[in-house]
Amino acid sequence: MKGNILIVDDEKGILDTLSGILEDEGYRVYTSEDAENALEILENEVIDLIFLDVWLPKMSGIEAIKKIKEKDPEIPVIMISGHGNVEIAVQAVKLGAFDFLEKPLSIERIIITTERALQFKNLERENIKLRSSIAKKYELIGNSSAMKRIKNQIELVAKGDSRVLIYGESGTGKELVARAIHSLSQRAKASFVEVNCAAIPQELIESELFGHEKGAFTGAIDKKIGKFELANGGTLFLDEIGDMSLLTQAKLLRVIETQKFQRVGGTRDITVDVRIISATNKDLTEEIKRGNFREDLYYRLNVVPIYIPPLRERKDDIPELVKYFINEFHREKGWKKKNIDADAMKILLNYDWPGNVRELKNAIERLMIMTLSDTIGLSDIENTGIIGRVSKNENYFSYTSLREARDAFERDFILKKLNENNWNMTKTSEILGIERSNLYKKIKSLGIPLPKEISEN
Repeated sequence: MKGNILIVDDEKGILDTLSGILEDEGYRVYTSEDAENALEILENEVIDLIFLDVWLPKMSGIEAIKKIKEKDPEIPVIMISGHGNVEIAVQAVKLGAFDFLEKPLSIERIIITTERALQFKNLERENIKLRSSIAKKYELIGNSSAMKRIKNQIELVAKGDSRVLIYGESGTGKELVARAIHSLSQRAKASFVEVNCAAIPQELIESELFGHEKGAFTGAIDKKIGKFELANGGTLFLDEIGDMSLLTQAKLLRVIETQKFQRVGGTRDITVDVRIISATNKDLTEEIKRGNFREDLYYRLNVVPIYIPPLRERKDDIPELVKYFINEFHREKGWKKKNIDADAMKILLNYDWPGNVRELKNAIERLMIMTLSDTIGLSDIENTGIIGRVSKNENYFSYTSLREARDAFERDFILKKLNENNWNMTKTSEILGIERSNLYKKIKSLGIPLPKEISEN
C-alpha cells in the first residue's frame, strides 16, 4: 500500500467515488461521515492524509481541522466543499490545510493533489530527521557546573533576539553554542549562516558578507548573494570577529544600525532581518586599546556575552566527551566501539588540552584508528604518540628516591621528544645531545614501548 488515507464527508456518494479512485491508485482508504468518528479513527490508525469536507453535521470541517492539527501538526489535510468561497479557503489554509478542492471533484486533480500532499509529508519527515541529526551533531556535551551555566544562558538568550558575543579559546565549542541559541530561538526554521572572518582574505570579505554585482571588480563574472541575504530571517554567525578589518567593521556597524546594505558595486539598498551572533578567541578590549577593533562595534555586538571556559577548567566533562566521541565515530564511520581503561582515562583527565575539545576529539579519533583491541589502555596512548603531548603531571616529590623521580622525568621527557619528532631516532638523539645508540639504550632501560613500525635501522 502507498499510504493510508481518511475521507471525511457526509455524502455517501462522495465517500464511495473518492474511495474507489484512491483504492485504484493503491492507497488504503478509511471513511467517516462525521468529524467525531474521524477523530476516533485517528486515535487508532496511522493516517497519512485526510480529505475533509467543510460542511459536516455537529462539528464542522473548520472545527475539525483545528483538533486534527492539535493531535498531529504534520498530517496534510485537503479541504473539500461544494459551497466553497475565498473566505473559507483562506481560513482553512491559515489553519494548516494543504489545499482546498471544490466539488465536483476532478479525478486528475484528486490524484495529483494526493501525490503532492504525501510527497510534502515525506519531505517534512526527512527535514525533521535531518534537523534531528544536525542537532545531534552539534550537541553540547557535559554536565559540569560550567556547562550547566552555559546551557542555562543559552536557554535564556534564545528567547529573545539580542546580539550575542561568545568568547573563549580555540576549540572550546563556540560554534556549538551559537547553533544551540539558533535552534532554540524563534528563527530555528530559518537559516543559520556561518562566516569565518579569519579564513577569508580581507579583500574578499565584503563580497562574502554583502554579495556583489556582476562586473563589480575583476573576476566578478556573475552576481553573488552575500551571507547577510542568505541569513535573512535567520541567524548570521560571525566567527573570529576579532580578525575583521577596520574598514569592514565600519560597514558591519552600519548594517547593524540600519539592517540595510548594498552589494559591492551595487546602488540599491537591501533590507534584511538578521540576528547576529559573534565569536572570538581574542580579548577584544585589548584589541580596542591597540586600535585593531572599533569600540562602538564591540558594544553593539556584546549585548549578551557568553564565556566558554577551556577544557582544563571543566575536566569533569572529559569522560562524557570521550564516550560521546567514541559513539560518534562508531555511528558515522562504522568503527567498532571501544572501551577505555582507568589508567588511560586518568592520563586524559590530567592533561590540560591546550587545543580544548577539538584536540580531545582528534585524540580519540586517532586512538580509535590505532588501537587494535577492544579496550584503549595506557600503552595505546603511548604508542599512538598522544602521550607525547599528554603530560601525566606526575608529582615527582611522591617518589621515594632521587633515582626513581629522575627516571620518571627522563622517561616522560624522552617520550615527549620522540613524539614531537615522529619517532625519528636520529633527529631526536641530536636534539637530546646523545648518541643514537645511547638513545636506544635509554628507551630500553626506561621501559618505553617501541612502536612496531619503528625499527633500529
